[in-house]
Amino acid sequence: MTDTRTDTDWLDCIKWDADGLIPAIAQDAASGRVLMVAWMNREALQLTAAEGRAVYWSRSRRKLWRKGEESGHIQVLHELRLDCDNDVIIMQVEQRGGIACHTGRESCFYKVFRDGHWQDSDPVIKNPEHIYEHKHE
Repeated sequence: MTDTRTDTDWLDCIKWDADGLIPAIAQDAASGRVLMVAWMNREALQLTAAEGRAVYWSRSRRKLWRKGEESGHIQVLHELRLDCDNDVIIMQVEQRGGIACHTGRESCFYKVFRDGHWQDSDPVIKNPEHIYEHKHE
């Protein structure tokens, strides 16, 4: 019997949305903290697995982006999982530099609902102007 599977058959198991995307959760492999949620298309997911680092699809810029390509804060992939409905990816990552959020915080989930409104609960580790200052040169 001939094996007719291809190297990308695992991508066919994914239930992509109408735009060909799947939500991807980045979780710190050591602490378990959710760092961010972004989107992946087929190519981004394939590159993430191949390169061992998080690659996302930017819906606003309509292009692939490797996490940390501008900030240096890359996400090294430790484990990739698919949920039971095949429509959400979760990645265990090592967040280089300890900053996942473009605001300079560890996590994009730094707002806590208290007393009827959202409050910033996590400190800024590094000023975003300093993270992205080379972009303005």
